[in-house]
Amino acid sequence: MNAKELYKKLEIDFKLDECSDDWSNVDFDADFVTENFRKRFMGILADNTDEIQKVYTAVFPSEKVMSELLRRGEKNVMLFTHHPVDWKIIPGQSPFINLNVDLLKKFKENQVSIYTLHTPLDRNGEYSTSVNFMKALGITQIGEFAEYFGFLSGVIGKTDCKNTIEMAKRFKETVGHEVKIWNYGTDEIRDDKIAVVAGGGNDPEILSEVAKQGINTFLTGVTYPNKDYEPSLQAHKVAKENKINMIGGTHYSTEKFACIKMTEYFEKLGIPAEFLQDDPDMGDLE
Repeated sequence: MNAKELYKKLEIDFKLDECSDDWSNVDFDADFVTENFRKRFMGILADNTDEIQKVYTAVFPSEKVMSELLRRGEKNVMLFTHHPVDWKIIPGQSPFINLNVDLLKKFKENQVSIYTLHTPLDRNGEYSTSVNFMKALGITQIGEFAEYFGFLSGVIGKTDCKNTIEMAKRFKETVGHEVKIWNYGTDEIRDDKIAVVAGGGNDPEILSEVAKQGINTFLTGVTYPNKDYEPSLQAHKVAKENKINMIGGTHYSTEKFACIKMTEYFEKLGIPAEFLQDDPDMGDLE
């Protein structure tokens, strides 16, 4: 497919004209990252090919993901990511890790483009992060909440799990690794209702909304009470005060389902697509 036509299609379908984002704290290399992306922080990040014969999707453009794509030796392909940078919690540092310049250079040489939708993919909808995380857990959506950049990014659902242990077991089986339970209330899931925010839902305003909804079980990705990030500490405080149990399953593992779903989007356009696996950062949990 013609690259510009695909970019335009994504622009329209994900309503980028209605969205905003902010990655101004990241110093994107002007030699490899488009001026358009450096202005609005979404859309075509690295424009390196005129034709796109295949799309690979990933949560983060990590060194592992970028190296794996290059190892395959394919040209005229696109890497679609949810985030424009990598992620790893390191005490005293920002968890967001800038793109590897050497790999960006190889992407340019090998005609591999990068397209990124962060906030547009968090916006609740068919391909969004929280909605697809919720579906993977077998939870039925009954509402939404959690305003983020002017739209809602969290979902409320009904579950057949009766308590925190059952929900954590389902969560663990779904993401394929250990999860973290923060027991701040009764184990019983009140009214069978669950609040879900994929990724970084450790925010006091989000937990306050969960409390107002009368929900006592909250699922998210990052639950680490980070002393370098005050909102995460306040989130735990709100959860304790309102007896809300939190279960965390890492940033990567709770958002990957949206990127897996995106392969269907590209395949509907007649473009072969594949999700590239990465490693969860277990430091997200504690």
